[in-house]
Amino acid sequence: MASVPTHEQGQLHLQLYDLRREARLRQARDWFFKNYFVETLEDLMRIAAPGTESGVFAMMVLSYWDQACAFLDYGLLHEELFFETSGEFFGVWERVKPIIPQVRERFLNPHFLAHLEKAAQRYESWIEKRAPGHIAAMRQLMKQMSSQAGKAA
Repeated sequence: MASVPTHEQGQLHLQLYDLRREARLRQARDWFFKNYFVETLEDLMRIAAPGTESGVFAMMVLSYWDQACAFLDYGLLHEELFFETSGEFFGVWERVKPIIPQVRERFLNPHFLAHLEKAAQRYESWIEKRAPGHIAAMRQLMKQMSSQAGKAA
């Protein structure tokens, strides 16, 4: 390990974990992983349009993880500790990644979810060194989940 987390980094990590356990965010995370399968901006508007409960759920999950990854990018969190204990952010990124270019262009914000994206890119390199093939296996599982969700719809 390159460095040991500081006490402050550990405390912030635990605070972020406590926020993940908040009832409404847990409900949003549950909704997100069961329902958020999008390939286009049109899919997003159909599944989680702004002003709808599902839109609120999607933005709760996305903004939570982008903020957590901002703390990581600014060095407030210990990267290896975060990666070892917080893999959910990568799954969120994989779900939203297909439409990011469209959303950034549509809303004229090239920085939308940029912290989440940067952390996911670093995580992918980090985990592949430790568990080669893990990312491919996770992407395959997510593809199967997406396919099953499409059949159920």
